[in-house]
Amino acid sequence: MKRRTSEQRTRLDAHVFVCTNARDSDYACCADAGGAAVADAVRDWLRERNAFWSPVGVSTTTCLGLCSEDGSALTIQPRNEWFSDVRPDDVPELLANEFGPDAERL
Repeated sequence: MKRRTSEQRTRLDAHVFVCTNARDSDYACCADAGGAAVADAVRDWLRERNAFWSPVGVSTTTCLGLCSEDGSALTIQPRNEWFSDVRPDDVPELLANEFGPDAERL
C-alpha cells in the first residue's frame, strides 16, 4: 500500500462527485434522473477548458442523500458545495459559477 495524499493535494484543486445510484424502489434515484448524462456533461465542460482530471477530478458515486426525480445530486469537494436536481443542461452554468467561465478560478 502506498499513501499518495501529497501528490493528489498538489494535482487536484477540486473533485466533482456525481451520483449515479440505481435502486429498485418506489423512491427516486439519480440513475433514473440522468446521473450518467450529468457526469458526462461535467467531463465535457472540463475537457473543453483543459481542466479535466488535473486540476479537477470527476467521479461517479452512489447515493449522496439528495435524491430527486428532477435530476442528479452532485458535490464539489473540498469546497463542500452540494447540489440536487442537476440536469445536463445545468452543468455549464453550475461549473462556470464554481470555477469561472473558463475554469480560471482553480
